[in-house]
Amino acid sequence: MKKTLKLSLIAASVLALTACNQEAKQETAAEVKLDTVAQQQAYGIGASVGGFLQKDLADKKALGFELDQALLVKGFQDALAGSAKIEEDKIREVLTQLDTDVRAKQEEKAKLDAEENKAKGLAFLTENGKREGVTTTESGLQYEVLAQGEGAKPSETDVVVVHYKGTLIDGTEFDSSYKRNEPVNFPLNRVIKGWTEGVQLMNVGSKFKFAIPSELAYGERALGNIPAHSTLIFEVELLEIEQPEKAEAAGE
Repeated sequence: MKKTLKLSLIAASVLALTACNQEAKQETAAEVKLDTVAQQQAYGIGASVGGFLQKDLADKKALGFELDQALLVKGFQDALAGSAKIEEDKIREVLTQLDTDVRAKQEEKAKLDAEENKAKGLAFLTENGKREGVTTTESGLQYEVLAQGEGAKPSETDVVVVHYKGTLIDGTEFDSSYKRNEPVNFPLNRVIKGWTEGVQLMNVGSKFKFAIPSELAYGERALGNIPAHSTLIFEVELLEIEQPEKAEAAGE
């Protein structure tokens, strides 16, 4: 909270200074001088904090908290003049309450979004399971054979080498070893349940497409670009089952 308060006050000062500068009719944006490093640094601080404030206010507005920017600037100016109309303890109280209210709204929104993601995932899996070539296992994992290899199948304790691409059900890509141009290796029992089960169905040289229900993926956890309760789509190419000595090194 102290960090948020500090950033809010700095941001308010930027707005206040902007308001004061507007009174100087002679100085326009075109006349701002950014020739020296010191000038660029000063402007950069203002632009950085202004950008933070713009996003912070926009985020709060999206949650239903629309703050009066004119009052924000007035509060800064009054405090700078030593004539703030609210005592420091009261300021701390109302800003703490604002932070609490924002967090509550964020949690409420996250819960609703997660429930919506789960519902959309279930609807997707229901329709996807009807497609020709798609098999649904007892756990709910769905797979489709894109290319059938002739090599061995891994066991749960093996270390495998794969290429893969991961997307959400709307097609948003969140990860790809293909884009990094580098396959990955990992112990099959140390990944999400959908991978542990699915890759064991593959022969080396195969390429499968998996639709993984959220309970076999990350569940209620949001992870990076993956929202909570997301059904995940993976295209996986099994390149190799590592030899024991390599697998031991990978485990270490």
